[in-house]
Amino acid sequence: MNATYDASPRYSLSFTTGGLFAREADLIAPLYLQDRDWRAVRRTVTEENLLQTRTTSSRTLITREAIQRLSVLNNSELELIVEASLTERCHLMWVAACRRYELIGDFAEEVLRERFLLMTPTLSFDDFDRFITGKSLWHPELDDLKNSTRAKLRQNLFRMLREAGLLTEHGDIVPAVISERVLNLFQSHTPSDVRFLPTNLPTEVNPQ
Repeated sequence: MNATYDASPRYSLSFTTGGLFAREADLIAPLYLQDRDWRAVRRTVTEENLLQTRTTSSRTLITREAIQRLSVLNNSELELIVEASLTERCHLMWVAACRRYELIGDFAEEVLRERFLLMTPTLSFDDFDRFITGKSLWHPELDDLKNSTRAKLRQNLFRMLREAGLLTEHGDIVPAVISERVLNLFQSHTPSDVRFLPTNLPTEVNPQ
């Protein structure tokens, strides 16, 4: 008898450009905290070209994508974005990408963190391709990807990892050194967002 599998909810696969958006977050988060209105923020950023993009189409695309990432952070996390160090901001924006895109989150937890914990401290395009092949059993939309689209997704994901300081240009995994205030925010979620990072820190907080 053939085994059958229920398809999981479709992955969102629109992260083909833009990188981590750490610089953009530094500009956009303070605007949101003034009035707590993402629509107004999007209008201001676009009309005033605050991100200094060259074309209207790229301005619209980058603004929309950056705001979608930032909107998955809560107010405490957005307030920290404003005063964060570059490393803290990069960790927050990496987690934002993992929350916004389940595919990135699954890769971070099942491949990046797992390889780090198993002391296999490198990451390659082949690891991504094997991950996609494995996930395609439950996500048939991955089988429909054009080779060019898959390559863009892979390239931008690895770009995010490098910009977040979690991967070197040569593919070596860099342990995440998470500040106490960022760690407290990550561990306030269930499950903890620590699971998205290459670190030995536990994903569960032991009760006192």
